[in-house]
Amino acid sequence: MRRGHVKWIPILIAGLILAWQYFSSDKFVNPETGKKSHVGMSTQQEAALGFQTYRQVLSEARTIDSGPEVHAVKTVASRLAKATGQGGQGYEWEVSLIDDQQVNAFCLPGGKIVVYTGILPVAQNDAALATVMGHEMAHATSRHGAQRVLQQNLTQTAMLGVAVSLSDMDYGKQRAVMGALGAGAQFGILMPFGRKHESEADEIGLMYMARAGYDPQESLRFWQRMDQAGRAGPPEFLSTHPAHGTRIQQLQALMPKAIEEYKRARGQ
Repeated sequence: MRRGHVKWIPILIAGLILAWQYFSSDKFVNPETGKKSHVGMSTQQEAALGFQTYRQVLSEARTIDSGPEVHAVKTVASRLAKATGQGGQGYEWEVSLIDDQQVNAFCLPGGKIVVYTGILPVAQNDAALATVMGHEMAHATSRHGAQRVLQQNLTQTAMLGVAVSLSDMDYGKQRAVMGALGAGAQFGILMPFGRKHESEADEIGLMYMARAGYDPQESLRFWQRMDQAGRAGPPEFLSTHPAHGTRIQQLQALMPKAIEEYKRARGQ
């Protein structure tokens, strides 16, 4: 067989596997947006993984179990959990405050929330804290983790099919082609997919905080403080890249709807 020949059968097989992975996967309709998506895990698998990860994180950290900061975090979490409505049905919400200067917070699948003390000086108040926690809880209720699992599985299947198809090619050329495809998948598929999730979590989290009775306009002030902090890189929970300015613009566009939710929550 001539060296450098591209074999098409592995690509065809990978394409069939891709189709099977996608169309046989579970489907999810986001109750907040009505958007349909495919997911790579069941809700039971998500909850089990979230619980396991939560316990592991807590076992390796110093948690704070009492005091005004814990009270604030638990109060905000409780109010937001009620505001998730249908999206949060079946979730066993739980929150822990960890003594760590990371400017970070996250919510695992199934509703396990971790807040680091490093975010509190930036938040400054309960409404800003609700901005952060609502965003993270929206990732969980929107099943973004399960969507990413499927996306990564599909990408890996495609890359494996291409790698096998190029097995007769010169090794240096193989590396160049696979490197280019890997970069294309990362920057053209996976990262935009993540940024889409961040924007969706911003939107849904904003509605959660408004329904929970927190002034949604505080979200703008929180992100302005994050922008003014001028850190060289984003904190962990912002790792999928919307710039602070972009977030602020998107939130401003959503603000009229959020204020209506806020007024209804306050009986106005």
